[in-house]
Amino acid sequence: MASPKRRLQGLVAATITPMTEHGEINFSVIGQYVDYLVEEQGVKNIFVNGTTGEGLSLSISERCRVAEEWVTRGRNKLDQIVIHVGALSLKESQELAQHAAKIGADGIAVIAPFFLKPWNKDILVNFLKEVAAAAPALPFYYYHIPALTGVKIRAEELLDGIQEKIPTFQGLKFSDTDLLDFGQCVDQNRQRQFAFLFGVDEQLLSALVMGATGAVGSIRGV
Repeated sequence: MASPKRRLQGLVAATITPMTEHGEINFSVIGQYVDYLVEEQGVKNIFVNGTTGEGLSLSISERCRVAEEWVTRGRNKLDQIVIHVGALSLKESQELAQHAAKIGADGIAVIAPFFLKPWNKDILVNFLKEVAAAAPALPFYYYHIPALTGVKIRAEELLDGIQEKIPTFQGLKFSDTDLLDFGQCVDQNRQRQFAFLFGVDEQLLSALVMGATGAVGSIRGV
């Protein structure tokens, strides 16, 4: 089973993707961005190509290049670099997962496909399983953000028995305001040592009281 160097916890910066005025990715500033997070903000874990990074608005080649730059510039400076590899196409998501493993990322995360949506837990888990299997050495995280995906499958339901299907599963990025669902995720999985990373900055204090082990947010990401 894949396991991180240590449990992903604490503050995790959801990084933006810097752009030039002409709409091209400004790779030249990512090194400065790393230094800013580490030296000015004290943040050493990052979540790349997620919602804040507009990953799903980038091409596959752009997502790969952004991931490579963060891994290269963050080497020996950042503790954990998690790459979001979710896509509407299973094959593209698998390609991104394989690429993340190849470049030395510390974990991958995936949202639910949101055009032809999975309508029950089993279909969603099967999709996630196929992506995770493409990078079997990397810790796998589910990115739960129903307001954007429209997939209303409760996270608490998804987590039930998930490691039997996805052995590399290590935790959840929970970006939803349903604190009841989040609390049940924590309460029903206390023995599993999952990372429960909360993604709604405005509700973080409440989530910490309920047992969140960390936060993935944009307030400290820029």
